[in-house]
Amino acid sequence: MNFQRGARRQAEPEVNLIPLIDVVLVIIIFLMLTTTFTKIAGLEINLPVAEADPSQATPDEITVVVTAGGDIIINGNPVGAREVSAIAAALGRARPTGDREPVVVINADAQAAHQSVIDVMQAAQRAGLAHITFAIQNPPS
Repeated sequence: MNFQRGARRQAEPEVNLIPLIDVVLVIIIFLMLTTTFTKIAGLEINLPVAEADPSQATPDEITVVVTAGGDIIINGNPVGAREVSAIAAALGRARPTGDREPVVVINADAQAAHQSVIDVMQAAQRAGLAHITFAIQNPPS
């Protein structure tokens, strides 16, 4: 029995999903068009693992310091000139006597000009020193 006469039936609320889908599709298309896809080129290398005898002697080192001003110091002795030939002559004088090939360790300031480091590398090549390495500083933890 229905005791309520003339009572109107209320329409159930209905959610229309079509405008929501339209807005989401427009946002996705906008993001796809404005996003730049870049492929970052990187080299994946696996460093070799070696076990060395601890009694093995360390190689002779020639320490080269390149200051922020471009001055060059070899084994604590400043080189007066910045020319490649003068640096090569100083590296030749600093070369230790012996059978082993010395390693040139370049300690360059972070603010040093690239050209100063390249000059040291060219001078090492002219002096016949093939083994060159760079000293770095680990970030503070």
